[in-house]
Amino acid sequence: MSKNRKKRPAQRSGAPKRMPLPPPGPARMVPNEFAVSPSGDFAAWLAETGVSLALTTYHTGRLFCFGLDDSNQLTYSVRAFQRAMGLCVAGDEMWLGTAYQVWRFRNMVPPGRTASGCDRVYAPRTCHVTGTVDIHDIVAEESGRLVFANTLFSCAATLDEDYSFREIWRPWWVTGLVAEDRCHLNGLCVRDGKVRYATAVGMTDTMEGWRKGRAGGGVLVDTAENRVVLDGLSMPHSPRWHDGKVWLIDSGTGWLVEADPESGERREVCFCPGFARGLAITGRYAVVGISDQRVDRSFSDLGLEANLGARGLKPSCAVLVIDLDRGEIVHRLTFSGQISEIYEVALIPGARRCNVIGFMNNEVERIVVLP
Repeated sequence: MSKNRKKRPAQRSGAPKRMPLPPPGPARMVPNEFAVSPSGDFAAWLAETGVSLALTTYHTGRLFCFGLDDSNQLTYSVRAFQRAMGLCVAGDEMWLGTAYQVWRFRNMVPPGRTASGCDRVYAPRTCHVTGTVDIHDIVAEESGRLVFANTLFSCAATLDEDYSFREIWRPWWVTGLVAEDRCHLNGLCVRDGKVRYATAVGMTDTMEGWRKGRAGGGVLVDTAENRVVLDGLSMPHSPRWHDGKVWLIDSGTGWLVEADPESGERREVCFCPGFARGLAITGRYAVVGISDQRVDRSFSDLGLEANLGARGLKPSCAVLVIDLDRGEIVHRLTFSGQISEIYEVALIPGARRCNVIGFMNNEVERIVVLP
């Protein structure tokens, strides 16, 4: 053995060893496929609130993460996932529902550190194949159990190692676990660490029976007590528990609604100019996703069209920041081009700039994390 060979430095124990991470950036897309236009103070609001924003775009199959660069300018990463819809961020984990899968991502950046300018980098860890079940909302209970709205089978379900899913709750009016989208169960809400409320477009028990009552057949229900909290809703979505009340979007009319789950009293808080889905709340602010009118469908049988006309407004695709105390839209992030529909929005507390590792290039091959 050579006497001049250098000794290797001692291996340090402690933090996991991570390879350098690639910088965030757009997935491979057609140039000028879309444009994003923030209001002048949207970036300042992110900085003031101390959050990053994630959202899914449904038909165009995109997962966006918006944050701030070193100059406090708005920046984003975007990844492609087929039919990206339900989205949940809980601690260091992110869950995403797609066309026939549930993806679990985990943040690879330790607290107080950054990687390529990001303080959160979510790398894919596992994928559960559910088959086509039309996943809508995804929520995480305090126990760590993941629950999703299994819209095709009209139930709330969780993942199962041996099966596509395991049913954990079904509306009492739905008589069978069949792939018929009988009531369009779409929204789930956690209260006190457990799933407690759900939204459905109709209390119907026939194949796609909910479609005939879109204008007023929707309900918010208590899943623990099997009772209706609110009825007469129009295509309700995105129930959320905040400050002792259930907040939801009455998508068919365009109103963000606050509801008392005990008395059943409701209050229309703010009108959202578009087909609204996706709701996240932090402090006095609500973040709502709105979508433009679909080419193949109209709002002609919904109150939303009349409400837009009465205000001289046209629907658009955007993320709205609403001041709940004032009931007003105070900030906006507008999309144009091929992105015209948003499904879910999620806030990432304490994060300044986030990235998600996708599969369109070799980034995922270079993510190696050791315990």
